[in-house]
Amino acid sequence: MNKVVANADEALHDIRDGATLMLGGFGLCGIPENSIAALVRKGIQQLTCISNNAGVDDFGLGLLLKTRQIRKMLSSYVGENAEFERQLLSGELEVELIPQGTLATRIQMAGMGIPAFFTPAGYGTEIAAGKESREFNGKQYLMELALHADFSIVKAWKGDTMGNLVFRKTTRNFSTSMAKAGNVTIAEVEHLVPPGELDPDQIHVPGIYVHRVFQGSNYEKRIERKTIKMG
Repeated sequence: MNKVVANADEALHDIRDGATLMLGGFGLCGIPENSIAALVRKGIQQLTCISNNAGVDDFGLGLLLKTRQIRKMLSSYVGENAEFERQLLSGELEVELIPQGTLATRIQMAGMGIPAFFTPAGYGTEIAAGKESREFNGKQYLMELALHADFSIVKAWKGDTMGNLVFRKTTRNFSTSMAKAGNVTIAEVEHLVPPGELDPDQIHVPGIYVHRVFQGSNYEKRIERKTIKMG
């Protein structure tokens, strides 16, 4: 039951070119920084990345975009990354923009074993192209498919050696669902503790979903956009 590995490089050892990855976090909050750095070092190519956003130019998934390791991005918000914009407009990067609620639900459905669901979001827009629609109670809905990944990579505040995870605040938004939607789930944690130290009522992701866990380090915890009020 001990799922601990030494570091990010060991945790990601079997990720190969062309893999589909989910990467947790919300904006720059709670992103798996150590794992992203390991992916850059590993140099794997043609990745499909599913994430709420694409990071910024020199941080988060922006590091993988800079090294041209991402072939396709599935995201709901990409407005803070100039390199993402350049690659998109030049045709170097394939992009699927997904309404944020739809993205979150597609991931949740994968974790729940539900293959598809209907939502009104996007009906009558470009998002609806090629998708089945159906009327319910006089309103049109689009059918959206669940989103799965070869690997789900998340960062938690605390985790134990059995893979039970606790997140803090906004970092739960996508990570808790992503941890259940990958064939292999990898968790880096700020604090790695022995079994029994976590309050069972506070665990957000049970260890049954997690395959590998490691103690992370040197977290920068950047603020995506700082807004201040002049006195």
